[in-house]
Amino acid sequence: MAPPADKYSVLLPTFNERKNLPIITFLLARTFAAHNLDWELIIIDDASPDGTQAIAAQLLRAYNTPKQPPRIKLQPRAGKLGLGTAYVHGLQFATGNFIIIMDADFSHHPKFLPQMIALQKSSNYDIVTGTRYAGNGGVSGWDLKRKLVSRGANLFADTVLRPGVSDLTGSFRLYKVDVLRQVMKSTESKGYSFQMEMMVRAKAMGFTVAEVPISFVDRVYGDSKLGGEEIAEYLKGVLGLWVKV
Repeated sequence: MAPPADKYSVLLPTFNERKNLPIITFLLARTFAAHNLDWELIIIDDASPDGTQAIAAQLLRAYNTPKQPPRIKLQPRAGKLGLGTAYVHGLQFATGNFIIIMDADFSHHPKFLPQMIALQKSSNYDIVTGTRYAGNGGVSGWDLKRKLVSRGANLFADTVLRPGVSDLTGSFRLYKVDVLRQVMKSTESKGYSFQMEMMVRAKAMGFTVAEVPISFVDRVYGDSKLGGEEIAEYLKGVLGLWVKV
């Protein structure tokens, strides 16, 4: 008997993404359909006051069909509880054997997913991560300060922790579902340093990681969630991992 076909569960945390959500959903649906891949989208909304959940409810009606497993799921939370806990929450409802994590604001374009999936299959990697800082990857739409903060955060973590991954703060990744569950259990961070800690822990646990260069584009609608508190938390997280891992 042939093994079941792979299924890709996209975990999409949202907060005030009413304008972005319909377009990213359309792009995901088009990308997966073009490559004949089975998929689902799990929207994890943190009580957005802008009507994001109302838009998500419309998407459920548009994409889900009777007598078929739901293509789109809305799994809201009571408020902003941190990015790490959003993924933990969404993972409970995933039915795929692969998990994709990405942002809802177009900074991560679905067009890179076929490359990530193909690379994973080529050597059965545990994790494939998009990178802005290797190959022909890059960033568009950021001012110099934002670029320096991001690049500096990655260089600082790489110098202190030496994980051998070029983009530790990126949040565009493909995981085997069992690998993600194991890494999450050992990860303590909840906010901006969550992605960095996930990758460092995964490498320390012996999981294989490959990188796909991506073009990161700053959000079209809405405001960035990154502030001074998040940067301070990240630096604290790096030093904490240096002691523990």
